[in-house]
Amino acid sequence: MTKREEYESKFISIDEALDLVRDGDTIAVGHYGNEPRNLMSRLHTLKGKVKDVTVWANNPSMDYPFIRDEELKGCVDILSAFYGGPLRAAHPSGRVSFVPHNMHSLSETVIQTRKPRIFMAAVTPLDEYGFVCMSVSQQMEREMIEAADLVILEVNENIPRTIGTIQVPIHEVDYFVRAEGSISTAPEYPVMETQQRIARNIASLINDGDTIQLGIGGLPNAVADALMEKQDLGVHTEMFSDAMGKLMAAGVITNFRKNLHPGQTVCAFAWGSERFYRYIDRNPMIRVLPVSYVNDPFVIAQNDNMVSVNTALQIDLTGQVCSESLGYRQFSGTGGAFDFAYGAFHSKGGRGIIALQSTAKNGTISRIQPGLAPGSVVSISRNIVDYVVTEYGIAKLRNRSVRERRDALIAIAHPDFREGLRREADRLMIW
Repeated sequence: MTKREEYESKFISIDEALDLVRDGDTIAVGHYGNEPRNLMSRLHTLKGKVKDVTVWANNPSMDYPFIRDEELKGCVDILSAFYGGPLRAAHPSGRVSFVPHNMHSLSETVIQTRKPRIFMAAVTPLDEYGFVCMSVSQQMEREMIEAADLVILEVNENIPRTIGTIQVPIHEVDYFVRAEGSISTAPEYPVMETQQRIARNIASLINDGDTIQLGIGGLPNAVADALMEKQDLGVHTEMFSDAMGKLMAAGVITNFRKNLHPGQTVCAFAWGSERFYRYIDRNPMIRVLPVSYVNDPFVIAQNDNMVSVNTALQIDLTGQVCSESLGYRQFSGTGGAFDFAYGAFHSKGGRGIIALQSTAKNGTISRIQPGLAPGSVVSISRNIVDYVVTEYGIAKLRNRSVRERRDALIAIAHPDFREGLRREADRLMIW
């Protein structure tokens, strides 16, 4: 049998694929552009057919019926290492549980917490060499193929091909299904004036030739805009986004001065618009590599002049950073924030930047507080926090005493809250 014949012989319907799910199974799914949207859109049809099924769904792109249907409790429940809107909304049902982890060891966490029997993901069609590719995410996909007993992949012609992708030979796949529709695209985030002010402060800390890491959202988009006058930036990042793609297309990102993977943008997943996917398709300057490598703090630290830019929900006056919870309520996840903060801290010439707007809830709450709200998760230890940036300035915390940190953070808080923060800091003897 030729590779093409073997490939065609493995196609089954989605219903046939879901009939393979058994009581007690754990299913892991691919992420972002490799999310199996057709299969996930039908997982709710398992209701009444199986029980005690667990789905590893990390930041799903859609509010799938299997997520929001509370009647699936005990039939199909969810584990996740990162919350987006759909999982935040479903959390009160008790069907969703968060698993703390370090992103660079995500696959190990998944396997040791609840090893999947089934792995599902979206892939490119068969290429001329006999492979299908999981082109845009390597967060845990390769490891799940090896760990799972049953591999079911949906083929989507809209997935771009990238260099450094997971090349999957036909013999590693049990079944294919045919996919219809687009792949997951990132939301569009408008850039606000306050974010532009923060971005200009961040840009002042980034030099020509630095290697950068950015996340997703309005603030990272603003940072990218503020970096348009820089030269020869490099990229080593968990997520490669539209904002970075724009810098790369404009010639700001060249990767020429990188000492690790020179000439190449390195990421663990790429997520953006359809236009962005067309840009990265077969782009020889972009390498998608396993998150176990990309996010390894000791690999990150090998990049000289590594600058990590991460956002936060709240920070206390000693420098403890909460980027993932609102009190006891899980809001998102640590993601790669700790990995990159630690890596940048140990990079030769490296800088770690925590960025946040000074207030929340229409200016009624300061994001800089004497102490974190009860239940808040410390996503990044104060021991490795370097710079904190708001629209009011830059606070340098690295190698500073608690008193110096307190004063620096109060100075970049919203003016309406500075006096109150100082009084409370004195009362609590934060010095």
